[in-house]
Amino acid sequence: MEFFPPAMEKMVEQFARLPGIGQKTAQRLAFFMLSLPEEEVVAFSEAMRRAKETIALCPICQNLTEGDGPCGICTDHKRDEGTVCVVADPKDVIALERAREYRGQYHVLHGVLSPMNHVGPDDLHIKSLMERVAKDGISEVIMATNPDTEGEATAMYISRLLKPFGVRVTRLAYGVPVGGHLEYADDATLMRALEGRRDM
Repeated sequence: MEFFPPAMEKMVEQFARLPGIGQKTAQRLAFFMLSLPEEEVVAFSEAMRRAKETIALCPICQNLTEGDGPCGICTDHKRDEGTVCVVADPKDVIALERAREYRGQYHVLHGVLSPMNHVGPDDLHIKSLMERVAKDGISEVIMATNPDTEGEATAMYISRLLKPFGVRVTRLAYGVPVGGHLEYADDATLMRALEGRRDM
């Protein structure tokens, strides 16, 4: 026996497909949507439909953009065009931009190498990165993939591909987080912190 009308069950089922959303959260979201005035639900669904129709990948950096042209970062001539920061996902661009320290360009891979999940080099936007480095006069590529096994493997793979171009390849420093305590840091984190130390 169904607890909810079929339309409600369908809505719960769709919410449950979202990452990190379990059955109970999906039900709460469905009840919340039903409690909204109809015009707000229509505006919500219209925003999703419009985003799906208009958002595409930037032809230069592969970040998200609206329409066919380059994104706002690629068209900003105040940014350092000789430096490219390579990240796994568009959300990583947001994280780096929040810090307000980096003023170069980006390149979004849309994933990392993961043989277990059948993600190889051809599944990522690596070829377009090589094309950029070959023709755009880039002097430094910063590898900013996550410091896990897959992120490290991806960074190493790309750095080997970039060697023939004579471009400087750097890696983000990792270590003890601000507000963290040394006693709780694992061995790999402490090793990275020591390797990335700098003068004061």
